[in-house]
Amino acid sequence: METTNTPPIIKFTKVTKKFNLRSQKTFKEFIPALFRGQQTHQTLIALKNINFKLTQGETVGIVGPNGSGKSTILKLIAGVMTPTSGTVTVHGKVSPLIELGAGFHPELTGKENIQLNAAILGLGQKTISQKMSQIIEFSGLTDFIDQPIKHYSSGMYARLGFSIAVHVNPKILLIDEILSVGDSKFQQKCLTKMEELKKRHITIIYVSHNLHSVTEFCTRTIYLNKGQIVTKGPSKKVCQRYSQDVKK
Repeated sequence: METTNTPPIIKFTKVTKKFNLRSQKTFKEFIPALFRGQQTHQTLIALKNINFKLTQGETVGIVGPNGSGKSTILKLIAGVMTPTSGTVTVHGKVSPLIELGAGFHPELTGKENIQLNAAILGLGQKTISQKMSQIIEFSGLTDFIDQPIKHYSSGMYARLGFSIAVHVNPKILLIDEILSVGDSKFQQKCLTKMEELKKRHITIIYVSHNLHSVTEFCTRTIYLNKGQIVTKGPSKKVCQRYSQDVKK
């Protein structure tokens, strides 16, 4: 199903990601082990030998159970972590919406956080000023935009984060389950905006447990389990396979 004639905008080649976890679970266990030189580690393999590629303008879903490696793939694309082995190649500005409130400063106001995040994502001050009213209006947070975001609810965080992410002219948009937060009216507003970006050939990687929205929105989907790709292909077929596996 992967296009071979067009150069990929994202490419994973034999990507493995491992995390070292201390076996000492509590501070009481950790301190004696530290002094005895007996610290032990457990290795968690989040991804194992992953290969796939995406071309410009594709809308690809990623499904799988919790802990299957979905968020790890997005973080590798966003550049917030690096693979243990293998290569991740990304071409173009990435707008990641992968952790609620990530990159936000709780003491700053909503407006100040828009300025901060947009600058981090590569926008100049002039462009930020031009887009400020659009971001605030889309978020629906006009009455709260001058309040420190430490007073925001999780739904308000999601509104602000999504509004920033879709207004910074990304070439690649990463969305990780963020649309499960907040009211249904705003979720529908987000999906409508994503359809607009899709028509503009923005590459979108969409992680969700909502198989209906993945099937409806994504042209193809990757099904992960235990850090490996189970199958990939047309969204309807892949989501049906995942749904069947869940019921077993």
